[in-house]
Amino acid sequence: MASLLENLIDVLGHENTEYEALQELADKKTTFIIKGDIKNLDKITEEEQVIVGRINKLEKTRRDVLVSIADVVNRDVETLKLKNLIQMLEKRPDQQAQLVEVQEKLSVTIQRMKEANVKNQMLLEDALEMVGFNLNMLRALKSAPQTADYTKNAYNTGNVLGIIHGGFDAKQ
Repeated sequence: MASLLENLIDVLGHENTEYEALQELADKKTTFIIKGDIKNLDKITEEEQVIVGRINKLEKTRRDVLVSIADVVNRDVETLKLKNLIQMLEKRPDQQAQLVEVQEKLSVTIQRMKEANVKNQMLLEDALEMVGFNLNMLRALKSAPQTADYTKNAYNTGNVLGIIHGGFDAKQ
């Protein structure tokens, strides 16, 4: 059981390190979103994918370790949560303290990452709204009505009181 707990603490520590790296990328992403730097946003997205791949492997390892721990303590792995495991380690205060520490670090890191992602999402939504607004403005300018005898570029169309090419426009 002791080696399983050490493995769990180790995996959670590695997960925390990877989530911290993701959180740093989220902070960088904020700057690039504000600047509208698509090239660097693309690079960050690629880096995030690599980190997420490593996190997925660590999650699988963590799940496997928890399954082994659940077998040893004769518990259902679906109901065995870290807080339950921490409570069960009352007779092993050193491992309990290590598990509490890594769990708290991981919780704080994930919370910071969530906050950065929410901020980035809001910035992206604002940027999309601005792009939509600009597109609508451009469309409106292109289809602006021509008033009087002038085009939207303020040139005279040559039409004076319905006379087109020297003739009378019967439609008016």
